[in-house]
Amino acid sequence: MEIAQIVGIALVTTMLLLILRQERPVMALVLSIVFSVVIFTFLMGKIASIIDVMEELTQRAQINYFFFGTLLKILGVAYLGEFAISICQDAGEQAVAKKVEFASKIIIAVLALPILVAILESLMELLPG
Repeated sequence: MEIAQIVGIALVTTMLLLILRQERPVMALVLSIVFSVVIFTFLMGKIASIIDVMEELTQRAQINYFFFGTLLKILGVAYLGEFAISICQDAGEQAVAKKVEFASKIIIAVLALPILVAILESLMELLPG
């Protein structure tokens, strides 16, 4: 029933934001950021569970831990980038949000390069002479 709690908090926050945006836009932005942080904190346990399961699967499959670590970094960049983008958009800063989105994509591409190289090397070993 955690989703019910999240939805409830979201609805209350949305109502407060509708009221605050008319009277005190700065406070509305602060409330929006606080809501985002509360939800992120609320879900930290779930994120930790996902990481634990992925780590166990990596060990069972005897996959190089480097790939697992890289995958976690990529997921972290994606989620944190999206979090920052949402906050920027809530503040009405679309241009800043676009820059964060672009930076996140570049960082993800750089992080993924070693995995791509490893895949290509493996494929080249399989191809005849």
